[in-house]
Amino acid sequence: MNTKKIALIGLMTAVICVLGPISFPLPISPVPISLGVLGVLLATYLLGMKWGTISCLAYLLIGLVGLPVFTGFSGGVGKVLGPTGGYLLGYIFLSLIAGFFISKWPAKWLMHLAGMVLGTAVMYLFGTLWLGYLMKCSFLEALWMGVIPYIPADLIKLAVTLGLGGLIRKRLKKAGLIG
Repeated sequence: MNTKKIALIGLMTAVICVLGPISFPLPISPVPISLGVLGVLLATYLLGMKWGTISCLAYLLIGLVGLPVFTGFSGGVGKVLGPTGGYLLGYIFLSLIAGFFISKWPAKWLMHLAGMVLGTAVMYLFGTLWLGYLMKCSFLEALWMGVIPYIPADLIKLAVTLGLGGLIRKRLKKAGLIG
């Protein structure tokens, strides 16, 4: 790992920390729409599986120790154990899965999209299971409470990642900052 890579990981961790607290509550769920997903997707898209996941883990550790980087400018163990905890844990798998597809097929945006969709689905699975457990409801009820209403917003996040992330990625490659 070189200084440039460390700086990029730190920068993308900061991007997730800035986007993570920005959230929009929904009256039907204790889980808000969060821009944290966009931050994780961008970090992974730009840095790939290994370094994007490290950036995501750094974000989660920063929030876990109590800095207000989670939804609604909150942090701490209570947030991780609360209704959004499964989604936060799912960020790791989102980053690993999407990053694998992005790293394996660096020039194929359709494969990038497939990896991001699959990673998002796994994140949804962790979030739904945890939400259902906490709310003492069925998987289907938790799905309607914590996934279905969020799909349109997450599709927009995927599109933004492919568009904006694609432009930034080209610039970073041209500058020799990423492979």
